Amino acid sequence: MRPVRVLGLGGSQRPGSASERALRIALASAAEVGCEVTALMASELELPFYTPADPARTPAALRLVELVRGCDGLVIASPAYHGSMSGLIKNALDYLEDLRGDERPYLDGRAVGCIAIGSGWQATVTTLAALRSVIHALRGWPTPLGVVVNSTEIRFDDDGRCLSGPVAQQLELVGRQVADFAVRLHR
Repeated sequence: MRPVRVLGLGGSQRPGSASERALRIALASAAEVGCEVTALMASELELPFYTPADPARTPAALRLVELVRGCDGLVIASPAYHGSMSGLIKNALDYLEDLRGDERPYLDGRAVGCIAIGSGWQATVTTLAALRSVIHALRGWPTPLGVVVNSTEIRFDDDGRCLSGPVAQQLELVGRQVADFAVRLHR
């Protein structure tokens, strides 16, 4: 039997961003319970605009679609841009339209942990709501816990550790929720 696979999508164009660090914490939690984790950070999600009428795909777009096709759960961490997810994340999610004809279309049967990071509570909360809405539209199962990180109040150290115990615990929990759901469904 193959290992349970959890895929992480996220980060921002800024290396070492808070969204990248938050994603890594959640994925580490999934790995601790035995899942095989893979992360596609912002630099790997720089894709041409999704165009449904054009079947040509870059190697990066093909990799994204194949990794999602083969995963049992996902964690998505998006910076909050003007009250919603970044265009980078939305465009990557648009490529999941290529899974529409699969036996398990889109994100069907997959738990998806959602993390929103931004400068202020309003931006992060509306971004989390937007992420959860898109995941629902793609037939995914947003985890019961979604995490918002207000980067004006919550910091990460140079090693990527969250300096707020309660937020670190939430990030770990969202990773475990994805892993737990994926393991149960994978049996």
